[in-house]
Amino acid sequence: MALTPESILEQLKQRQFAPVYFLQGEESYYIDTIADYIEEHALQEHEKGFNQVVLYGKDVDVSTVLLQAKRFPMMSERSVVIVKEAQSIADIEKEEGMRQLEAYLQHPLASTILVFCFKHKTLDGRKALAKAVNKHAVLLTTKKLYDNQVPAWVTGYLKSKGMKATQQAVLLLSEFIGSDLSRLANEIDKLLINLKPGATVDEGLVQENVGISKEYNVFELQSALIARDALKANRIIHYFEANPKNNPLIPNLTLLFTFFTKLLTLHTQQDKSEQGIRKALGNRGFLAKEYMQALRTFPLQRCIDIIHFVRVADLQVKGITGGDRSDADILRELVFKILHPVPRAMAS
Repeated sequence: MALTPESILEQLKQRQFAPVYFLQGEESYYIDTIADYIEEHALQEHEKGFNQVVLYGKDVDVSTVLLQAKRFPMMSERSVVIVKEAQSIADIEKEEGMRQLEAYLQHPLASTILVFCFKHKTLDGRKALAKAVNKHAVLLTTKKLYDNQVPAWVTGYLKSKGMKATQQAVLLLSEFIGSDLSRLANEIDKLLINLKPGATVDEGLVQENVGISKEYNVFELQSALIARDALKANRIIHYFEANPKNNPLIPNLTLLFTFFTKLLTLHTQQDKSEQGIRKALGNRGFLAKEYMQALRTFPLQRCIDIIHFVRVADLQVKGITGGDRSDADILRELVFKILHPVPRAMAS
């Protein structure tokens, strides 16, 4: 049966274990979280030596996995078999492998907890194996979060840790780190090490601990572009050039692309009052005044042109077009185009 990560974890915390868990999908964070919880808590420490086995998909076939799953526990109520990278099991989607696994799913050993970590893909829902998994196992299918869902996830994660955060801190974490939940959780956990329960994470703490320069980052570059401050923009580019490992261009281009596409959307809505902009921005509502200034700085057609410039820069940094140019030169040209409108015939 298909369940959510939260409901599965709640059952596990109540020590309600199922015979088979099939954890699949694009977002590996939840797959790892559930598998790690079972590995850590299903057995007492003294029981694990004889009764807990961790396998890796590339090293086994389905029959090997099931051989382990059919073993009775020794001096324990249950045994645990965890298959990591299960998508790499050579025959898991071949006829014989599927037949063996389907047969086990129909009659699993009640004393075994069998966990499949099937990452970055899903079973073909049209095939009998997927239907058997859905019917007889605890099934989790994960999807990557959309960018606009990440701030809510950050807020929820902090709440689960008994902590709070300012909107600016949440946005900074969300946009700088992105939708990689494993990395987000790791960075947040590092932030919380020296904080007391109930403390508030602010943007200063994020900047100090996540490798974001307070003065020289893509958000400050964005503000400089809105203010048409060419001097500040070029100072930031020089800083990026001197610190390339901490300021890779592709993620920064992604953030600029997101900003200008959002600005383009705001241009097309009727209500351009501060309240209307705030509502449209949702969890970015506290940036309404900055976006209102940006609407004045970059008219509709300029937004369209700039989005094209960012796409061109993206192709250049990936080496698809533009020859052998440094990231700094690509960004420098992009910033010049953003700050200095050129005739449309020269826009490419």
